[in-house]
Amino acid sequence: MKFISEPTILVKIEKMKQRVRWKHSSILQQGIDQTCMVIDDGRQEIPEFSFMVMGDTGTKSYPGHHPQREVAKMMLNHGDDSRFVLHTGDVIYMVGSREYYPSNFIEPYREFLVGGDRPEDIAYNQMVFKLPILPVLGNHDYYDVPLLYRLLTGSTLPLRRMLRYKDIEIGWHGSNQGDAYARAFLDYLAEISPADLENHLNQYYTARTDTDRCLRYQPGNFTRLPNRYYNFRYGGIDFFALDSNTFNTPAPLPNNQAGDNFRQELTKRRQEIDAEELQMLAEFDKLNPDNPDEAELLAELVAKLDQINEVKIDIEKQLESHTDTNVDFEQLAWLRDRLIASWQNPAVRGRIIFCHHPPYVTEGSKWNQGQTLAVRHRLRGVLDEVAKTLGNITQNRPLVDVVFSGHAHCLEHLRTVDTGHADAHINYIISGGSGHRPRRQRPQGGELLETFSSNIGVSIRKVADSLLYVGRSGSGFEKRKPYSCVRMDVKGGFPAKFIMTPLVTELVEGKWCDRSLKPFII
Repeated sequence: MKFISEPTILVKIEKMKQRVRWKHSSILQQGIDQTCMVIDDGRQEIPEFSFMVMGDTGTKSYPGHHPQREVAKMMLNHGDDSRFVLHTGDVIYMVGSREYYPSNFIEPYREFLVGGDRPEDIAYNQMVFKLPILPVLGNHDYYDVPLLYRLLTGSTLPLRRMLRYKDIEIGWHGSNQGDAYARAFLDYLAEISPADLENHLNQYYTARTDTDRCLRYQPGNFTRLPNRYYNFRYGGIDFFALDSNTFNTPAPLPNNQAGDNFRQELTKRRQEIDAEELQMLAEFDKLNPDNPDEAELLAELVAKLDQINEVKIDIEKQLESHTDTNVDFEQLAWLRDRLIASWQNPAVRGRIIFCHHPPYVTEGSKWNQGQTLAVRHRLRGVLDEVAKTLGNITQNRPLVDVVFSGHAHCLEHLRTVDTGHADAHINYIISGGSGHRPRRQRPQGGELLETFSSNIGVSIRKVADSLLYVGRSGSGFEKRKPYSCVRMDVKGGFPAKFIMTPLVTELVEGKWCDRSLKPFII
């Protein structure tokens, strides 16, 4: 049963452009850059600072405990001097619906919000952050609920199953093609009348970068983002926030025998997954969520159903991918040009990218997905172009110091080796274990291999090593389900040094325990 749907890349792009009045005449006339902002907290020029990273958070409490809230408490305990929080996406499960923002975001992070002592009075589309939470879109923030599901949840399922599905955060609205996220976080210019637009721009787009005017993000006052992808500079570090949902289309399958064979394998796997899902639904229907023991089994099934749907969506994307036209080349060109400009600016000490889909990962369900490889190759292509343009200016430093992502429900630190491309020797940190059911590492371990094709044939070589993995492990009484986020400390000097502290919390015998690891230089 397909109980979620996803808009096309073209729809995602066009809808988001409409919401921010992309390149409206008033914006162009005033020389405003809609992809840039300045965090005006009075400390943005200080070279030593810290920030935190979380992702895949937006879920409700489970029977008797609330992992997301425990991660938020841990962030408050370890991050009293942090300047902001990067969010790597999937702000709201399961389908980004506005009805879940109060329970799945506002309540858990109430201390970060103005008026957080009364979270029930905060509307999801009027949040003001005391400590900036700066997100990117996750796939679940774009998902929707098909109309038929809303009406019936399947033609033969009993009403109680329909209500249980509502219980697992499917909801009745969906994201409306990312609209709920846009209203929660973006400067939703489409809601401002043409007569008031110029006054709004004059009031809030008063910051200046090296070349243009841009939005002024003011903690405690005006905390809106300019666009679905954006960049800002803080403490001499350039941050680039990407919407990876619009360049994660798998590469087209080849039109040859090998491609036909792979299509058959994907189709067979899809049929196997459908059968597995039906079996799970039969088990699902027998469980009573009011019974604590059965509620835990129910939660496990929900996690498996969620994972199955992600695999199904990835298979469908691979089977439906026929050309490279369904790629957000506009965003990728923007990233290329901004990275080049960043390297040409002597004031910049380092560069950080954050997006939802991980280019490199060893989590069991994500490491070999078509979307993972697509994001890897798209970003690799951008970095290759940047390296070609810059020549020797980088002095053998990696083009990007760190790439943060989510999507995989774990905390992982990987580092690429010599890939033969400009994405070599980069730190990749996945912070996707901040609330929604941790997952296991793949059984093959932490060494990632990749297949390369050239004129002289096909070769397989190592491209990355996993240096740290925090996720689900063990079974029975030895089962562990740690939840996590990351604290990053940026040191002064040139180039900047980055210190990573994995923040980990785990429920042990009914009590939450801080299992954070010691900080280390990456």
